[in-house]
Amino acid sequence: MKALLVCLYLIGGISFINAQTNPDSLWMADNYVKEEVMVPMRDGVRLFTSIYRPKEGKDHPILLTRTPYSSAPYGKGFRPWWDGHFNEYVRHNYILVIQDVRGRWRSEGTFVNIRPLVDTLQYPEAIDERTDSYDAMEWLVNNVQGNNGKIGVYGGSYGGFYTLMAALSRHPALQAINPQAPVTDWFIGDDFHHNGAFFLIDAFSFFTEQDKFRSSPTSTYNTSSPFPYVDNYDFFLKNGALKNFTTLTGDSIPFWNDLMVDRTYRPWWYERTVTNFLKDLTVPTLVVGSPFDAENTYGGWETYRRMREMSPASPLTLVMGPWYHMQWVRDTLDFIGNIHFPGKTSRWYAEHIEYPFFHYYLLGQGKWEVPNGTANIYISGRNQWHTFPHWPPPDIEHRAIYLRAQQKLSWTPSQESQGESSYVSDPSRPVPYTEGVHRVRTLTYMTDDQRFAARRPDVLVFQTDVLEEDLTLAGPLVADLQVRVSTTDADFVVKVIDVFPEDFSYGDPIPSRHRRITSPTYPMGGYQMLVRGEVLRGKFRKSFDKPEPFVPNQPEQVCFTLPDVAYTFKKGHRLMVQIQSSWFPLVDRNPQQFLDIYNCTDEDFVPSIIRILHNSIHSSKLILPVLSAP
Repeated sequence: MKALLVCLYLIGGISFINAQTNPDSLWMADNYVKEEVMVPMRDGVRLFTSIYRPKEGKDHPILLTRTPYSSAPYGKGFRPWWDGHFNEYVRHNYILVIQDVRGRWRSEGTFVNIRPLVDTLQYPEAIDERTDSYDAMEWLVNNVQGNNGKIGVYGGSYGGFYTLMAALSRHPALQAINPQAPVTDWFIGDDFHHNGAFFLIDAFSFFTEQDKFRSSPTSTYNTSSPFPYVDNYDFFLKNGALKNFTTLTGDSIPFWNDLMVDRTYRPWWYERTVTNFLKDLTVPTLVVGSPFDAENTYGGWETYRRMREMSPASPLTLVMGPWYHMQWVRDTLDFIGNIHFPGKTSRWYAEHIEYPFFHYYLLGQGKWEVPNGTANIYISGRNQWHTFPHWPPPDIEHRAIYLRAQQKLSWTPSQESQGESSYVSDPSRPVPYTEGVHRVRTLTYMTDDQRFAARRPDVLVFQTDVLEEDLTLAGPLVADLQVRVSTTDADFVVKVIDVFPEDFSYGDPIPSRHRRITSPTYPMGGYQMLVRGEVLRGKFRKSFDKPEPFVPNQPEQVCFTLPDVAYTFKKGHRLMVQIQSSWFPLVDRNPQQFLDIYNCTDEDFVPSIIRILHNSIHSSKLILPVLSAP
């Protein structure tokens, strides 16, 4: 599915610019030339590179992306840069370069997922994505006709990982980078694990479709699924324990086998997490992402956070808008699923942030007087852009909201000496992550209606009274739960939800042409919108390096941070919290015993009684980043 998203992103979307007054396919064919070259790396491996450059003139900047998802079309055909987001760069005569990374598509060599950095001082002949980026840029500035010696690098999702690797190359020609929803940490928060919990449907779908064996460079690659199921919940439940999926994949997907090792965070995952190495960078950086990105919402926030900490001299800007994965460069739709976000936010981002950023640093045109660390954030719910000097904003107050008896949320803790809520987590009947029947993981589950989950006996629900004034949250949330578990392990899923008024309506239905990602007639009265959801694998509650079992039925603290939110709960709405121990098949099932989950058997899965304590001695709560009205 990710390949489809990236393909759509690169092919285009709804054009931001009227094609009658700007370059189209005929104009580009007349004014650009395409070159396909094999660029040599320091170890002799050659990487396939497509270069689109203006036929005339000089002093053209280079805009480079490196991708594992193909630089097609191969041969004489042009990539449709004129159609959509990249039209602006064609208008300004950028040299547009796209390169197949090592071991993918038409490039030579061996592909390694999230290839770790190597110590090139100790091993000068070694290679990694940093050295490949350096060698590619060195070749481009010395061999591409008409370039001005300035390179910008951009990329979304996996391409964001390669963009950060380009920054680490520290090539002198690199003037600006634009990591978009970058892959950063596949154990803590991106794609395939969140807080140690394995994201089953994304990992299995991605690697069985995208990571098949390639014997030699190729222009064609079968990315179809080898498993023709229709209902993902049914398919993943019937196949049972993770080791059964390893049987399905066989030995054809090396990285899947790497994933099926019961590792802690260090050292294997640490070495493959690019944000651990973003130190002393000086390149201007524009980080883009979304609080509603179902794949890499963590990566954007974390890249910004770590660069502020580790590379304070790097001019840094953050943009977070109300988008699903890569929506900011694909179209100008003003909704996700059933939730409206007015303002043509993708267009606003492109015209006010991205284009001026690259034009200033690569062309020397316009102004870019954005102070270092500035955050441009779309506050959803309020549905307005706001600019903050940094993120989280300086004027937030961390306020505790407490779980109370009778499904209440309160700003004051319970005074009762006894009080708890409980449910039975049964791995044979896990809580779905969304309603309905789907084959692929949906783009929009991060804003989905949670009423289906609230009705289940294995989901706890707590909510405030009707809000008497707006409540804006701006930053990371902390779930601080006091629990008792009847077994030695369990997952904890915490969801923060906006409950709409019963009489709520958007008015006019959404046009039918958008029914592929929303329903024009969905009942919005009482809608329970997921604002933020996150999971923690319980055995990592104290440390990602040293997992520990629960002592059955003994009180324990389970405390973890949820990714940032930028959201206003409007007056007349309610804030709801749901707590559960499965989120399937988004997250694999925890057998609820302290053991090697990747190699356990179907017989190892047992029910667990989960008790959430809310009394004067053991008080469960969430710590909310409350923002005064900007």
